[in-house]
Amino acid sequence: MSANETRQQIVEAADRLFYERGFEATSFADIARELGLSRGNFYYHFKTKDEILDAVIRHRLETTRDMLDAWERDIRSPAERIRSFFRILIANRTRIMAHGCPVGTLCNELAKLDHAAKADAARLFALFRSWLSGQFSALGRAADADALALHVLMRSQGVATLATAFHDERFIRREVADLEAWLHDQCPDASLPPPRRSP
Repeated sequence: MSANETRQQIVEAADRLFYERGFEATSFADIARELGLSRGNFYYHFKTKDEILDAVIRHRLETTRDMLDAWERDIRSPAERIRSFFRILIANRTRIMAHGCPVGTLCNELAKLDHAAKADAARLFALFRSWLSGQFSALGRAADADALALHVLMRSQGVATLATAFHDERFIRREVADLEAWLHDQCPDASLPPPRRSP
């Protein structure tokens, strides 16, 4: 295995452990043990946990950009792209119910620690905010596109937080249906199917 491949494996393992256990609770030894790496091999790639955190944040930004780029490429309608964002909650429901939103949990933890990387982690939310705002602008809502984007982020974070607290998959599905109905109300000319209101 090449050095680059080993480094990438470390970043991916750290990303998962930071999400599942938290940044502060995850040690070098935890990550090395996960991969079966010797301490020397591990330290060849990363000298400090903050270096790993920086790499994890960059990795998350890259994978998020790749996902958003794929939606731009493969989905013609801005409204359908926004619905794809809503449906992340359903696609990732098992992990969200177990550990919360990966972006929200990391931002919250780093803010509590007053960690130097807290602003870098918040760039993940900023990326979603900018992308959602662009979709709403494309739907003719340029004047309030940013406010609508923030509303979507607020609702999705609330759903993730309560889903973690209550472990209720039906709640997630109901809230996603409500978000889709809300989107239809905001953009009635966007050729969306009729809304499915939750009972």
